[in-house]
Amino acid sequence: MLDYVYLGLYKFFGFLLKILPDFLLRKLMFGLAWLAYHVSAKQRKRIGTHLELAFPNTFTDKEKKEIGIQAFMNLIDTVFGIVKRDGMPKEKVLQNIEFEGSEIIEKYQKEGKQFILVTGHFGNWELLSQSIAIKFNLQLVGVGRKIDSDLMDEVLKKNREQFNVEMVYKKGALKDSMKMIREGKIMGILTDQALRQNQSIEVDFFGHKTTHTPLASILSRKFELDMIPAFISTDDYINYKVQVYEPIKTLKTENQEEDLAILTQRQATIMETVIKENPKQWFWMHRRWK
Repeated sequence: MLDYVYLGLYKFFGFLLKILPDFLLRKLMFGLAWLAYHVSAKQRKRIGTHLELAFPNTFTDKEKKEIGIQAFMNLIDTVFGIVKRDGMPKEKVLQNIEFEGSEIIEKYQKEGKQFILVTGHFGNWELLSQSIAIKFNLQLVGVGRKIDSDLMDEVLKKNREQFNVEMVYKKGALKDSMKMIREGKIMGILTDQALRQNQSIEVDFFGHKTTHTPLASILSRKFELDMIPAFISTDDYINYKVQVYEPIKTLKTENQEEDLAILTQRQATIMETVIKENPKQWFWMHRRWK
């Protein structure tokens, strides 16, 4: 019964988001972000702590608050976007998206080479995967957690698949990812996730040690695939920019442990560089440092 309540809410918000004028939708998003920031003392404290870890003695309290509200805005924009784009024509998804560095992906395509797309919880990360899949006509596969509602999980699965994006679940992700690569598909991996020590690789991130998912590195080394970083950002939540960066070349020597450590650190380094360029776009609520 609860599944159908969720589905009803999904349909209702889908209708609402499609009829609301852009300026009213932005006001609604900001209002919700402002409320979320002020209501959640735990998240507010975590955002402040993380900003101080990453940018010591850099931001005023007012600036930290602005960045915190923006982080919630990005989350709301990501969730609202999933619902709003349900049933949307592919060409409309790309209408307000500018791409820089497209030639990097196009070069791999011309040479018939697979690659691994690496990104993070930056900007509207769901829109990033969908726009890249559409723009380059890729069958892109992401890794995510299965939601508790089977019905809603199926709804979201169909939503993503209409834009050439599939999902494999975190449980069994390595095995499923290898299967997808063998089928010629492109894996897209959110790399900025802290994991348990025995499941991760330690990296330096903003001058502090933290854990980092090794999945992209393992796949890169095993299949000898380069990793292409790409991130999405926006200034107004209407127009978006996808920036594709130079590839992280794969590495395969006799020292597997060292190879994985180097590949994983390179992912963390590009993520840090991107955040430094635009700190308002990152998901500061993540428990990135423990």
